[in-house]
Amino acid sequence: MVKKTKLLKKIDKALRKMGCPRYLHHFGPKKYRLNQHIAALLSMQSFRLSLRRVVSLLELLGVKVPTYSALCKSRKRIPASLWNSLLKITAGIENERVAIDGTGFSTTNPSFHYIKRIDRKEPVKRFAKLSALFSLDSKKFIALKVRARPRHDITDVRYLLRQNSSMKKLFGDKGYDAESLHEYCWNHNIQTIIPKKKNIHRGIYRRRQMKNYSDEEYHQRSLIESGFGSLKRKYGGYVLSKRFRSIKSKIYCKAICHNLSLENRKIFN
Repeated sequence: MVKKTKLLKKIDKALRKMGCPRYLHHFGPKKYRLNQHIAALLSMQSFRLSLRRVVSLLELLGVKVPTYSALCKSRKRIPASLWNSLLKITAGIENERVAIDGTGFSTTNPSFHYIKRIDRKEPVKRFAKLSALFSLDSKKFIALKVRARPRHDITDVRYLLRQNSSMKKLFGDKGYDAESLHEYCWNHNIQTIIPKKKNIHRGIYRRRQMKNYSDEEYHQRSLIESGFGSLKRKYGGYVLSKRFRSIKSKIYCKAICHNLSLENRKIFN
């Protein structure tokens, strides 16, 4: 009860620092504040419960939260910019060594028994694409980009890089070896630690960045794979929502819960 009350106060203070309104809407009934909606949605992902069950659990603990139907609507209405700002606050300000990579979250979760019963030989391949920036120092997620369908990893790089201004080194696999990315990072004083693809040696900026490339330092990039594994083990590697806005909110909540679980100091001072 005390811990949950502190969480509500921290979220409320963070929202005020971000300049967010106290309530999610302007004209509806002012019964539940925005921090109560966000706390319930974060608890839903943290405990891996449905909307109905998380409301029942929090009510048993004496925490006042919106109904499950109100939460279902609010997770579609909360903008991605608000989730992104909360993610940045939980990640911290100084993140100099950053890794970039992508993964997928299954949007269907059929059991093996059901697949066998319908005589399906191939697995169901439907997933939402997640591209992320991951701090190699704090082991936290800095920025996310969620897409409903698979896209190439290089597509969302510039959007993600604009979310972090303190970056000094960018770690990536061969899929991110593109002259345009090397040029962007060179112009913004960012050292790329990206191995070059085979039989590709062209590009002025690629050659400039490769002068300071180190294989030993590159292997630290695997920490982002551990971060994805931790995210999926603790909060699930699938999302059961149908609407894209709900899928995006769930994935953001998973990353925010991951950052909060690693937080050992006060971040809302």
